[in-house]
Amino acid sequence: MSDDMEYAADVLEAAPDDNRRQVLYWRLLARLFDPEEQAGLEAASLAVVEDIGLPPALLDPQASVDSIVQRHPELAAEFDGLMVPETDTEDAADRDTRDRAAEVRRAALVSKVLLNVFATGSGAVGAGQLSRWQSDAGWLERALGCAPGELRGGRAPGGPGVSPTGSGGGGRTPDLSNLIPAIGPELGALEADLVRRMHLREVLADPQLAARLTPSMSLIEQLLRDKNNLSGVALANAKALIRRFVDEVAEVLRTQVEKSSVGAIDRSVPPKRVFRNLDLDRTIWKNLTNYSPEEERLYVDRLYYRHTARKTTPQRLIVVVDQSGSMVDSMVNCTILASIFAGLPKVDVHLIAYDTRALDLTPWVHDPFESLLRTQLGGGTDGTVAMALAQPKVAEPRNTVVVWISDFYEWQSQPLFDSMAALHRSGVKFIPVGSVTSSGRGSVNPWFRERFKDQGTPVISGHIRKLVHELKTFLT
Repeated sequence: MSDDMEYAADVLEAAPDDNRRQVLYWRLLARLFDPEEQAGLEAASLAVVEDIGLPPALLDPQASVDSIVQRHPELAAEFDGLMVPETDTEDAADRDTRDRAAEVRRAALVSKVLLNVFATGSGAVGAGQLSRWQSDAGWLERALGCAPGELRGGRAPGGPGVSPTGSGGGGRTPDLSNLIPAIGPELGALEADLVRRMHLREVLADPQLAARLTPSMSLIEQLLRDKNNLSGVALANAKALIRRFVDEVAEVLRTQVEKSSVGAIDRSVPPKRVFRNLDLDRTIWKNLTNYSPEEERLYVDRLYYRHTARKTTPQRLIVVVDQSGSMVDSMVNCTILASIFAGLPKVDVHLIAYDTRALDLTPWVHDPFESLLRTQLGGGTDGTVAMALAQPKVAEPRNTVVVWISDFYEWQSQPLFDSMAALHRSGVKFIPVGSVTSSGRGSVNPWFRERFKDQGTPVISGHIRKLVHELKTFLT
């Protein structure tokens, strides 16, 4: 008998359930962190899987969960909710006795799902491999109690976290439910990496495969970079993905904008005399002199109504966005944000994108999808060409805000800063923004950061909610 087979036999004989589960998890860790196959662990794992009546295909890295379920339909129910924590009040000792064998089976299934999703290897990726990974990622989401695509779309279900070691003692199979907020972005990053490693155009040319892609910032960046090389079905699918992403982000940003107030009450405008504006407290107070104690009745001579009209001064918002490769996230967010503010009453929005050349996107500012399609990512950065377009748009400095989004790594630093300082001195509300992303991360040229701080216009860097607050404060 070979050493590997002897090792497998020893595993099955000594404390079988605990050791079997440990072997399966050792194999999982070995496969995740060391691409070299561990012969002893593989042989022992095969012995465990066969002994508990599971198909050996669970240990085949090339076999998708879909293919296993097709051959063994009874396993589908076991994969569903596999990592959702159990809630029971059964005595711990009784539960451990009953569950030890079941936990070995769970460990084999958990290992299969995790390895298929997180062990993506390296090198070139084909369309078939991407399709299999997307299917396996869907099974992981189902194992966590989510719908396929739910985590990758950033819609993780709420609820309290659960200990990653499960409830009770006895070494129960870990559940990952408390890690759901972190798993979603990680799945998105893995999918984006697979897309980067394959021919994106091959995916886009297949409508079914393209429809299964989860829109993400990294994917949108690639689509924007490659859009000029696409045509026909591939271009149509790329546009559909971009629009899906734009619509999803726009819905989130629109909610943030609408949460803020929209201006001070304008008491010069007579209130509308409708029931919903009736000020009942004031009406009673003003008519108290008409109260009749004998009749216990209040006679109302006059009704009072609340003022609801708000002051809105026409404002001009000029958004200047650096479209160089380092600012893609901010460019997408701010293009969408500009379109939302363009929909507010009495706000005149202008949009300029630049790298070493500047492009006036104002005619399409109401449609961020069309604006993004007209951008050209990459290249260097020369803000002076954007300033040449922005300056003539400033008609009334006191009623103008200029939002400049860039990391400010410029070819002509001093001339650009001098023109920005001149705008600020003229009365323009100048807001330099270093990053407007979902994560809030970003790098800003220290030279510009210090000068903006000394000027009294510190750089905003962080979550996009910061910029929304600044703009709402000024524009309304």
